[in-house]
Amino acid sequence: MTSRLKLIVSEAVRSLGANLSTTFAATTTVLIGMFMLGLVIGLGSWALSLSDHYKNQLLVKVFFCTTVECNNKEATPQQMNAVRDKLIADPGVKSVRFVSRAEALKKMERDHPEMTQGLPGNPLPNGYTVIPKRAEDVEAISARLSETNPAGVETICPPPPGSVANDALSRNCSQITHRVLSVANYLWIVVLIAFVVLLVSSTLLVANTIRLSIFARRREIEVMKLVGATNWFVRGPFMIEGLLCGLAGAVGAVVLLVLGRTLFMPLIHLTSATDVHAWPFGLHVVIVLLAGLLLGAAGSGLTIRRFLQV
Repeated sequence: MTSRLKLIVSEAVRSLGANLSTTFAATTTVLIGMFMLGLVIGLGSWALSLSDHYKNQLLVKVFFCTTVECNNKEATPQQMNAVRDKLIADPGVKSVRFVSRAEALKKMERDHPEMTQGLPGNPLPNGYTVIPKRAEDVEAISARLSETNPAGVETICPPPPGSVANDALSRNCSQITHRVLSVANYLWIVVLIAFVVLLVSSTLLVANTIRLSIFARRREIEVMKLVGATNWFVRGPFMIEGLLCGLAGAVGAVVLLVLGRTLFMPLIHLTSATDVHAWPFGLHVVIVLLAGLLLGAAGSGLTIRRFLQV
């Protein structure tokens, strides 16, 4: 068994040296494909992390009646506590935080000072900031709270699905929620399609490149089959060749990715959010190396099948 394996490996190495042009073409094809795969993984995982960052900012805002908005019927502490109890009991709610009128005004002055200049008083209401367990649950939480018709509540953001949201704030919340969730869902599909298309196209390119080498040696394959060689004995050297070409191309792609990460990443500042990041680079390296090995072996194994029918 060991001697047969040594024979197959030595035959594969000899063939690589005897067919330098096709070896270089196959290795370069794998390098380009794996480099593009590394970019897709890096940019795709970063984009997915960015979408999760924005999804985590989707909250449910519950605003209570004030003396101005509710015909001098401001929400009482008992009413606000009752709403808090309902929110805490909701299975989709992670946490509930009370935001007083004074705190809301301070935040408005800090974030949008131009909107608070010359105010005769504090027009902002008391409210709750509700953090959901999943971003997709914000509308369901809003709907469940609205169904109970709690006393003292003036506005729920986002509004419950199917409700007529005349308030500008509610309409804006609903639009933002739908937009963020739609982009996040479609982004997963786009990244997955890009990954699959790139992997399939790279396999076909490598298979066509290796086919040139196999076609040039088709007479040799026919002779080996006629003298009794098994399909796996004939296929072995070509798959080893594919593995070596795939490994060399993947290593070259990793080198290019390391150079690009070192030289260009410090110059790119797309967001200041600290929780947005791509997958660990070590994981990129492992994926690219494994994909290169599988790509080379699969390209050789699939291509040689038609030449084994003697």
